[in-house]
Amino acid sequence: INGAGINSSFAVHQDVDGRATDVALGWSVALGSPFTFATTLEQEYKSDIFGERGILLGAVHGIVEALFRRYTEQGMDEEMAYKNTVEGITGIISKTISKKGMLEVYNSLTEEGKKEFNKAYSASFYPCMDILYECYEDVASGSEIRSVVLAGRRFYEKEGLPAFPMGNIDQTRMWKVGEKVRSTRPENDLGPLHPFTAGVYVALMMAQIEVLRKKGHSYSEIINESVIESVDSLNPFMHARGVAFMVDNCSTTARLGSRKWAPRFDYILTQQAFVTVDKDAPINQDLISNFMSDPVHGAIEVCAELRPTVDISVPANADFVRPELRQSS
Repeated sequence: INGAGINSSFAVHQDVDGRATDVALGWSVALGSPFTFATTLEQEYKSDIFGERGILLGAVHGIVEALFRRYTEQGMDEEMAYKNTVEGITGIISKTISKKGMLEVYNSLTEEGKKEFNKAYSASFYPCMDILYECYEDVASGSEIRSVVLAGRRFYEKEGLPAFPMGNIDQTRMWKVGEKVRSTRPENDLGPLHPFTAGVYVALMMAQIEVLRKKGHSYSEIINESVIESVDSLNPFMHARGVAFMVDNCSTTARLGSRKWAPRFDYILTQQAFVTVDKDAPINQDLISNFMSDPVHGAIEVCAELRPTVDISVPANADFVRPELRQSS
């Protein structure tokens, strides 16, 4: 609407009069979607449920928690650590990827920054792919949805056991620091471009792209579920009010999945990726070369040319915000 909106996907299962695609596209236009992607119900369900647990919600939550802890343990001030993780990813990194692509993030760095990016990217790519691969197969097999159904049953007392509804995910020190950072943030401030943070985040994005590609998804679906929904639709929520505002404005399925998988990404980055960097292990130059020449950059460039001119706005009391998360103006 007025140049902004949320993307739509459509699938045609039955077309009795030859107009099904036109009708679906008409609904998409009426809903105000800037992009409309053709898919199948099977491919959409796999990529969507998987994406929520990956970079869209769960993985980015795990990444910022791991990086914040790493930076503060290295002596960085807490507010600066928050800015170099959450603010940078949801601000300058997301805006750059949205409008100019991942390569522009890399090209914006100094020569020393590029070296730090390469270390982070090289060390993080395969650990992220490890969890993403497992997650995709859990989704495709139906195991992940079964987990969601069982979790929903545990919301209520049964069999003599207590109820276990979803708990809060933004009450730790990190997210309290975030409240202070946002309260003093200058208007339109996008945060710093930290090369190590950028390397980890882009490695995650590229790993998710590769898993979806190897699993046979179309480029439009891959980019939507790995890039566009992340940087244009969901990261703005975390930039506005933190991780719970992003995650808990989504479906119950997404909220449960994010809570389940975020710690997996936090753990594997801490135990494998960061340890590799600290050992000063050699950079996997093949990974860096593959990133630079990956054909996905051309597809992202096409999407960027079609990008709406207006960014998604996240007012605290908007109708699309879950009622319990709204703030009075």
